[in-house]
Amino acid sequence: MRVIGIVGLPGSGKGEFSRIAEDLDIPVVVMGDSIREYVRTSGQTLSDLSMGEASAQLRAKMGRDAIAQLTIPRVEACGTEVVIIDGIRSEAEVVLFRRHFPDFYLVGVACPDAVRLERIFSRGREDDVVSAAELIARDKRERGWGLDAALGMADVTVMNDGTIEEYGTAVRALLRQCLEERA
Repeated sequence: MRVIGIVGLPGSGKGEFSRIAEDLDIPVVVMGDSIREYVRTSGQTLSDLSMGEASAQLRAKMGRDAIAQLTIPRVEACGTEVVIIDGIRSEAEVVLFRRHFPDFYLVGVACPDAVRLERIFSRGREDDVVSAAELIARDKRERGWGLDAALGMADVTVMNDGTIEEYGTAVRALLRQCLEERA
């Protein structure tokens, strides 16, 4: 099984990468879904703050790779040759995925801060930040989990600073290359 992980700061384009993969019939497992499930089952309201607190609680209880541990069964349940993991946040997660999935490929997504903020404001997810100050705080929190180190471990980085069409073209080319390598 080839597993393609996606790592990037909030609003960098991980979700769009995943949408494109789904258009190519590649299943996507979103790491944040495990956290959202944890928040909902604990009776909390879904927000950026509750997601951050839940992530910290899970990592304190299970280790820095906690979310990856929760994600592995979801990936294996896909039962396909290629699966995307959206939302890697730490080097510990990358290490676990590389150890567990021998054919693991990590894609970094980079995007300027101003563009990220604009995209976050326009997408309207219930757990998104609502101000530039909140984005700075979220970036700091996620960097504290090892996000920058995880980005540094990427096998390839896709720059998402142009149009959505340009980004889509780059992502499709990368995914086709990954699929051809599996053939």
